[in-house]
Order: sequence, then structure tokens, then C-alpha cells
Amino acid sequence: MPLWLQGALESAQAAVISALAVIVPIVAVWATAGFGEGGFEFLARLAGQAWLLIHGVPLLLETVGPGGAGRAESGTLSLIPLGLTLIPFLLAWRAGRRLARASYTDQLWQALLGSWLMYGAFGLATGFVCRTSDVGVSLWAASFIPLIPFALGMVIGARREAGSWSRLIGVDAVAWLSRTSQHSRWAGSYLGSAAKAGFVAAMASLAMASGLLAVDLIIHWNLIIAVYEALDAGPVGGAALTLAQLGYLPNLVVFALAWTSGAGVALGVGSQAGALGTAVGPLPSIPVFAALPSGVLDYGFVALVVPVLAGLLAGWWFLREGENHFDEWLSIKVKARWFTAAVSTLVLGAMVGAVAGLLAAGLAWLARGSAGIGRLTDIGPDPLRTAVFVAVETGIGVVIGYAAGPWLERRQKLHEVQLETAADAD
Repeated sequence: MPLWLQGALESAQAAVISALAVIVPIVAVWATAGFGEGGFEFLARLAGQAWLLIHGVPLLLETVGPGGAGRAESGTLSLIPLGLTLIPFLLAWRAGRRLARASYTDQLWQALLGSWLMYGAFGLATGFVCRTSDVGVSLWAASFIPLIPFALGMVIGARREAGSWSRLIGVDAVAWLSRTSQHSRWAGSYLGSAAKAGFVAAMASLAMASGLLAVDLIIHWNLIIAVYEALDAGPVGGAALTLAQLGYLPNLVVFALAWTSGAGVALGVGSQAGALGTAVGPLPSIPVFAALPSGVLDYGFVALVVPVLAGLLAGWWFLREGENHFDEWLSIKVKARWFTAAVSTLVLGAMVGAVAGLLAAGLAWLARGSAGIGRLTDIGPDPLRTAVFVAVETGIGVVIGYAAGPWLERRQKLHEVQLETAADAD
């Protein structure tokens, strides 16, 4: 079939499957009288609104509840469940691989264009049908915002199938780089390795923050169970509540990263939780909130070591990469080695820290949002504050890691020699 048609069919399939992923739990709750007297039309619109939300489309809540002066409140529901956003992303990743397999290099754009037009049309139709007097949906947002996770997943999937960007878009990057000067290639290698080290630091911080979040949930498991029992939502309602919390699990991981960095997390207007201090007002009865560390945290500042350790790992990784061409260039210009080593290491720490901070800011921006109800219009970390804290702490770790790298390398080589000696003895 024509490539544009195949792309349209792939995107239609992804849209239907992702819609079913939100319809099934909603229907299960409805079947147990969880939505009162809501009929089919109510369920269809609720499912469509949920589908738009997991794609990042904000929902305009026009009549949330009575205000203090007898007027209806209004707000925006923009807190995206990033865990559920992975569903259309992974479906698009699969579709991108299939389309790349069926296309030549100069024809892939036809399949991508057809798929994106179909997905945008699906979002437009969903937004048009699911608008109500209580929940407003911008048709422009419904048309274009769902394309962001879908197009990203499709491009990454196509790149994975093609094996390289040159095969995907027909541009040979190696040939282009070969025409540049040696100094440009060195500078590019240095900047590219610094960016990779920043990515390593950001991912290591997220991994350690995830571990701390898991430990915190285990420690406060009894409080979480107590909230479940107090809600008495029943088996289906409890399962739906758990599924919703799992959908927000990536958001909680980013919250944990901001908490450990000291930047803190807003849990409503006027509420702030962080390793350096916690001041939180009343929270809704959501089980996972019971695991929030409360009271005076005498040793909360110890959590600040998480981004520092991630920076140390990134600094060691950069040393092993062997692309510190700025240090080599500076050593040629200035003969005082103590000066060039210090300056190049500080510059490296600033660059890697800046990359890690920017990545943390992007994650904080994605994870934060508004629940559209009362105080809960501000939930999540502040991107700028998170970027500054993570950048500074990561930069300190990079300086330590790069400076200690030679000693770590010697220890590792000594350990490898000892293992080889023991193996020969056996």
C-alpha cells in the first residue's frame, strides 16, 4: 500500500490501543457503581479526556466547585501521568520501526507525514467530542500536543531500526565531519563528551533518587495501607487508584530528585517539601502521600550527596572517555600545569553541571503541573530552582570525580591484576 496510507493505519492502530488502555479501568470502575449514574456518553467523554491528559493536553475545568463568594471556581488540570504517556510513546516506537523497515531513505517522510496527520486528526476529533460545559479542551492543543510524544517515539523507533541517522535521513554525518578542520573535530568531541557526561550524571541522579523513593515507600508502607483502608474503595476502586499512582510514578521519581537536591517540591500553593526543610499543608487522601517524610529532618541534608555522587561518576566517565581536548589545548598555551589542570577541571565541572541542570529542569517542567482544584494548582518542582541546585551539586561532584579519576583507575587496574593472578593460580 502507499506509504502515507500505511503510516495512517499504524497511527490509527496506536491511537485505538492507547485509548483502550484508559477505557478498560474506567469501565471497570463504572461497573462497580464507582461513577454513580453515569451512562455511556459520560464514560466515553471521560475516557477521551483521560486519553488527552496522558498525551499532555491540559483540561480546562470550568466548574470545579463553589468558591468563597458563591461563584464557581475554575482551573486547569495539567499534571501529566508520565507513566501512562509511555503507552503511546512505545506504540509510536513500534510503528516507527515498522515504517522504517518498509521505506527507503528518501521515502520515509511520506509514512511519517501520513501517520502524524492521522494522529493529529484523532486528537482533534477526541477534543471536539469530549468537550463539556465542565471540562473544556482547546482544539489546537488536542490536535498538536499529542503529536509530541507520538512523533518523538516514532522518530526514535525509526532511528533504532535504521541503525544510524545517515540511513534514516540520507545525510552522512561522518563525511560531513571529515570536511571540517581538526580543531573543529576536537572541539566537537570535547563538547559531545561533556554533554554525554551530563546525561550520565542526570541518569545516575534519577537512579539514586528512584532507589531512595523505593526505600521511603517500604519504610512507610504501613501508613500507605492505612490510607487505602480508610478510603475503602473496594477491589476495583483500589486497583484503579493504584494504577493511577503507577501512572504518576515517573513524576514521583522526578519529585524525589528535586527533593534530594534541596530544590524542594511544591505540594500545593504555600507548601514545600525538600531535604533542607518541609512545610506542607493539608493533602488529599492519596496513599502515596503518606510516605512523604515529615517532621524535623535533622540529617536531611545528607540527601544532597546524591547529585554530587552522580557528578563524581560523570567525571570519572569523562576521564575514561579521553576527550579532554580543552585541557590539551590549554596545556600548549600555558606551561603552568597546576593552573591548566585546575582551570580545565573547573570548566569541565561547570559544563557537565550545566547539562545535568538543564536536563533536570526539563524533567521538572514535564513532571510538574496543576490538579486544577483549590490549593493543588501548584504541584511539582520549580524547573529553574531544580536546575540551579542540580547543576551546582553535579559540578562539584564532576570536579572531585575527574580529579580522583587517575587514582580510581589505578585501583581498578590493580584489582584486575589480582583477579588474573588468582585465576592463573587456580
